Amino acid sequence: MTDQNLTAEQYQQKMQRRQAVQAERIAAANNQKGLVIVHTGNGKGKTTAALGMVMRSLGHGYQVAIVQFIKGAWEPAEKAVLERFGDQLVFRAMGEGFTWDTQDRDRDIAKAQEAWRTALDFIRDPAYRLVLLDEVNIALKLGYLDVETVLAGLAEKPEDSHVILTGRGAPAALIERADLATEMTLLKHPFKEQGIKAQAGLEF
Repeated sequence: MTDQNLTAEQYQQKMQRRQAVQAERIAAANNQKGLVIVHTGNGKGKTTAALGMVMRSLGHGYQVAIVQFIKGAWEPAEKAVLERFGDQLVFRAMGEGFTWDTQDRDRDIAKAQEAWRTALDFIRDPAYRLVLLDEVNIALKLGYLDVETVLAGLAEKPEDSHVILTGRGAPAALIERADLATEMTLLKHPFKEQGIKAQAGLEF
């Protein structure tokens, strides 16, 4: 029987049972744990979702670090906004652009490994409650970084700090390690289907 077919009294009883179950789950759950979070998939919104978590952390007064892999040859609008938080946030765009623009695999590898060394310093530092590794999954997918190296680095994070790793093609071992993994699924895309270029305020 669907909710629409329930009487008001039946619906109330159903919701009371659900409320009791939810309260029991919350009471049994751990209060706090630093998470490894993966946003992957071919759909849009991976970085945007991660930046929502960044904003929440900043709103709580936490220190945050963002390291961008691959990206870096252009200045995203998010950087201009986030820089207003001053010393509370560190933003490092350490790539040089898409691989079809850079056209230099050896240099791309060197830049990705440099970005990882920078990221690892933030991951290890207990002062940073949240570290976002934007597009690091792309660097893993392309073989610029070794997944075992990244997993070993994640093992060094403080117990109560969070690390978010974004980008399509996240390796299975990273997803297995994650506490939270989300796959964005592409259903429609304005560029692929209508030839509409990336627009200010939406894509950058």
